[in-house]
Amino acid sequence: MLLGVLIALPALGTDLYIPALPEVARSLGAPVSAAQFTLTAYFIGLAAGQLMWGPLSDRFGRKPVLFAGLGTMLAASVAAVVVDSVAALTMLRLAQGLGTSSGALIGRTIVRDLYAHERAARLLASMTIVFSIVPVSAPFVGALLVGAGGWPWIFVGMAIVAAILLVCVAFLEETAPAQRRSVHPAEIVRTFAAILADRRFRAPFFLVLSSVLGVLAWVSASSFTLVRGFGVSTLAFGMMFALVMIGQILGAWTSSRLVVRFGIAAFLRAGAIFMCGSGIAAAALAWLGVQHWLAVVLPFMLFLYGSALITSNAMAAALTPFPQAAGSASSLIGATGFGLGALLSTALGAAFDDTARPMATAAALAGTAAFLFERSMARGKA
Repeated sequence: MLLGVLIALPALGTDLYIPALPEVARSLGAPVSAAQFTLTAYFIGLAAGQLMWGPLSDRFGRKPVLFAGLGTMLAASVAAVVVDSVAALTMLRLAQGLGTSSGALIGRTIVRDLYAHERAARLLASMTIVFSIVPVSAPFVGALLVGAGGWPWIFVGMAIVAAILLVCVAFLEETAPAQRRSVHPAEIVRTFAAILADRRFRAPFFLVLSSVLGVLAWVSASSFTLVRGFGVSTLAFGMMFALVMIGQILGAWTSSRLVVRFGIAAFLRAGAIFMCGSGIAAAALAWLGVQHWLAVVLPFMLFLYGSALITSNAMAAALTPFPQAAGSASSLIGATGFGLGALLSTALGAAFDDTARPMATAAALAGTAAFLFERSMARGKA
């Protein structure tokens, strides 16, 4: 349960916040692109934090890194409550990203400390079920908080979560291997290079990236698409967002129950098919000019079902070969995903045209990439 909450921290920082994006732009007198950049800055922080916390956790252990990351999250959240400019909010969102990234990275790394192969995939999928409670509930909670006290209340909620987790982590057992790695920059670079050079890592790595980017397209652009583009209310958007995230819960539940029986490869194939088909369907409906919320919600629900089949299984496959450098391997996955997510968020903000076309096109490209990478992996060419 605790690991599931920890890996959900990056999602909490987005899903609790996205219902407030239109209000942030209005109350701070900022254009859509500036408000969107507060989300981009958060993704940049997530990417940078992943690169920082992973090698540090391989050297100093998982618990000290969690304490440092959660402390950073708490401090940034408290400070964000009182800012009065979009520039200051952007900087604090960057700091929040640095802090919350520690939870996701250490949560995945602890799984590799304990398990490998299908057993790791099953635990990651079970954690994803817990994780998915955040995307389902956070938009509702975020909308209610914005309605009750304005967007600063979002950060009050995040500060409370950080404080509670700091207490819980005190009871977590250390799982890092007894043999610790050096944190000399040259050694870190060599470790990263060795991991990237390993074909056992690259193949599932590209699958994870495809899945993450498709999900981040939905997360970063859905509020403006549905609220501004389609004219739905903030509360209705929260319900629609939750409906889409049910797809992720179902995918994670399916994987957790059946991956040991059918194996990782079968779930990667099924997930790639779901992502590709639903992504192309979403893009086709958007470019045909279908302006109904169901034309967005239903394809993305299937898309996130497929992504959940891929992510936990591909993550387990990528981390399994590196028991002594699990933190560094997890760093590479998280930093690359969130770094590209920051670029994607910026691009979608700039391309926003009151339709679902930019977001749906990104999903179609991610789904197609997942399908091609899975086929290449299955043929042993990745």
